[in-house]
Amino acid sequence: MTRVDDPIHFLLVDDLPENLLALEALLQREGLVCLKARSGDEALELLLSHDVALALLDVQMPGMDGFQLAEFMRGAEVSRHVPIIFLTAGTADRQRRFRGYEAGAVDFLQKPVEGDILRSKANVFFDLHRQRRQIMAQRDELEALAEALKTVDRHKNEFLAVLGHEIRNPVMALNAGLHFLRRRKDPQKTDEIHAQMERQVAHLTRLVDDMLDISRIDQGKIALSKERVSLQTVLEFAVEASRAQIDAAGHLFAADIPAEPVCLHADATRLAQVVSNLLNNAARYTPAGGRIALQARVVDRFAEIDVSDTGIGIPPDMQAKIFDLFAQVKSPTERAQEGLGIGLALGKQLMELHGGTISLASSRPGAGSTFRVRLPVLEA
Repeated sequence: MTRVDDPIHFLLVDDLPENLLALEALLQREGLVCLKARSGDEALELLLSHDVALALLDVQMPGMDGFQLAEFMRGAEVSRHVPIIFLTAGTADRQRRFRGYEAGAVDFLQKPVEGDILRSKANVFFDLHRQRRQIMAQRDELEALAEALKTVDRHKNEFLAVLGHEIRNPVMALNAGLHFLRRRKDPQKTDEIHAQMERQVAHLTRLVDDMLDISRIDQGKIALSKERVSLQTVLEFAVEASRAQIDAAGHLFAADIPAEPVCLHADATRLAQVVSNLLNNAARYTPAGGRIALQARVVDRFAEIDVSDTGIGIPPDMQAKIFDLFAQVKSPTERAQEGLGIGLALGKQLMELHGGTISLASSRPGAGSTFRVRLPVLEA
């Protein structure tokens, strides 16, 4: 793909080497590349492999002359747009000029060529070629921007649809609970309904908090409360926050955490939020009775935290986009639990604020996934 700042190529065609050298010396300057051909066949080969801004053709050549070469150029898609200046040592009578312009020439110069005139005319076409590149580059940028806007709009619509679904369920549960409490006075059942309603309110609160966090980070309004914290303590908080969801699905959970203290300079609450979200996703996208593992270690002065599962995995076409805002892996059997596609995007931004990273270490459809969090450790 040609870039705006790439060198500009121009083509010289003449059967005499001394003429080629003289023309090259007249036109050569920084940012230009001279292509030389001593026959029409050589010229056509060069035109097939280079984007040429200007062709200067000698009219009188053995074999294919300049007029015939110009006709071939006008008939080929790759060279149809190339401006042609004819150079001739013979008499440029009206008939010859007419044939030259009919073959697609933009000018007809008599040999010996005056250097200033040739440079002036050639520079016009070099500048036009550069402007054409800029216009094409701007067109490509606009097309890419338009496509990106379409993608954002599509994701926004999908997000709103999922958001409505996510909010509707807890709201319906809250309404049902209120309806029951108004109609019945069963103390034991009332306690159960209260507990269910508290869970639904907590779910709604998490949804709103995640959306607010994304907005605050985008606006640069979120600040981390970093302090010296223990990796073990952060992971304990994360496991505690996710344990109910893991147990509810009947998953087998295993943790491998270093016994020796590992110190971090981090916001314990936000870091626990990132790991907890990974554990919740593992529980959500793993069929009931699966296995979820949390492993932590220190590698080259970095703490590495892996969260693995035996879930549905991530399709190859989604793996590069999984940390994009609103990106979601569709679960054919658990659509109601797909979430909003916010958690991983939020986790990525929070890790960047910590000077760390979050990545998809491995994933295969039907064989589970492993996500990895890395951030620097403090010296003991």
